[in-house]
Amino acid sequence: MTIPSTFKEYRLLVVDDSDYARAQMTALLTQAGFTVVGEAASAEDALRQVRDKKPHLVLMDIVMPEVSGIQLTEKIVSDFSNVGVIMVSSLTHEQVVLESIAAGAIDFIHKPIDPQQLTESVEKFLSTLGKE
Repeated sequence: MTIPSTFKEYRLLVVDDSDYARAQMTALLTQAGFTVVGEAASAEDALRQVRDKKPHLVLMDIVMPEVSGIQLTEKIVSDFSNVGVIMVSSLTHEQVVLESIAAGAIDFIHKPIDPQQLTESVEKFLSTLGKE
């Protein structure tokens, strides 16, 4: 599945404390044609990269050391209102999904990742950019 070329100009950041999960997500996104500008394993690194690399979209794990992905999502959405966040997690409890959306996430993708669902979710968000 190849994305429209207009989506290649948008920058994505992958945040997950698992090296394997980051590599997998980055590979899936890159193979689909998206531009991944960075990967982060911690909240501190993620915030630095959001500031420096100005991604349009962050793909965020929930379970991370020190600061949860939900807390980090709240911080990103609060401080960088033009950045979208999609949660990607193996936690599937309805309460976790609701907390993620309440924190500002625009979508929730369950692990193991379905490549088509990931691509469609990213495309859906990116298609809203520039229309506001």
